[in-house]
Amino acid sequence: MAPKIKDVAKRAGVSVTTVSRVLNGEKYVKDDLKERVRKVIDELGYSPSHIARSLVRNKTNLIGVIVPDITSSFYSSILSSIERSTSLNDYNLVVCNIMEDEDKEYKYLQVFKEMRVEGIIIMHEKLNDETRELIGKLGVPIIFSSVKPVEQPFISVIINDFHAAYDAACHLIGLGHKRIAFIGGDMRDVTSGQNRYAGYIQALKDHDIEVIKEYIHFGDYKTPSGYEIMKQLLACEERPTAVFAVSDDMALGAMNCIHDHGLKVPDDMSVMGFDGSQWTELVRPRLTSMGQPIQEMGKETVNVLLKLISGEQNVAKHDVIFEHKLVVRESCRPYEEQSQT
Repeated sequence: MAPKIKDVAKRAGVSVTTVSRVLNGEKYVKDDLKERVRKVIDELGYSPSHIARSLVRNKTNLIGVIVPDITSSFYSSILSSIERSTSLNDYNLVVCNIMEDEDKEYKYLQVFKEMRVEGIIIMHEKLNDETRELIGKLGVPIIFSSVKPVEQPFISVIINDFHAAYDAACHLIGLGHKRIAFIGGDMRDVTSGQNRYAGYIQALKDHDIEVIKEYIHFGDYKTPSGYEIMKQLLACEERPTAVFAVSDDMALGAMNCIHDHGLKVPDDMSVMGFDGSQWTELVRPRLTSMGQPIQEMGKETVNVLLKLISGEQNVAKHDVIFEHKLVVRESCRPYEEQSQT
């Protein structure tokens, strides 16, 4: 059996309290006792229980994270930033990938409660009534990262998705495109679904461009849905000259579909993404994208949450809104330079 703290105390000839003080780095232990206890710890191969120490200190240094889909290039990137920031601050993450399963989310939130996490980061906004009620009762700081759920009192770290999508569509309009297709997200999402769609529509209206329903489709932010939607767009009697997808993953799927149908990006069709994920630099042609400052958003999510955990009184209670940035690459070109097909 693994040695216990009482075994260390017995062999070292000290109390359990003294061993605990040595483990916690407290000052009020004589140097010779510290050395004796540490020697016994090495001899026995004793490893203190994280849970037991947490109960004693009333501090777990754990942060729970709810991720809707860890396979997404956006979520994997921002999660990497969050992990790096928490690690630098001596916190550990408990990451739960719910894959859009609301029942699974409720179960994981219960697990967070049992593990006594000190704070929770949530990266999606489709909360059912049961989950909304639970997060209101958990009694720990909660922050939303990259999303802004409706009627929730918690701080969100986000961009202005409406303006970002508006600017993305305006970029294509500025290149001379008028037949601009839209590959949208889940319209149950206010942030990345409804707001980005509204930005696209407003940009077309402000430039007196007809909104063509045949050019508007909605997916699930993933590469396969971008591919399937692009097949429908290529089947249009009058094909669009440009495509705006609200995730880089769906834009990648659209580019693959265009290629598989014997066409070229951007010679035959311009493609634009959203997020500024790692895919943008890896694909060819490189993908023009409306970028979110993913690394900065992840870092700020942790910074604000740790301030809330520590009980700082000067933490602003309003949302943290970052600026979006258009990154122009090779996947888009002026309409007059494209093949007129």
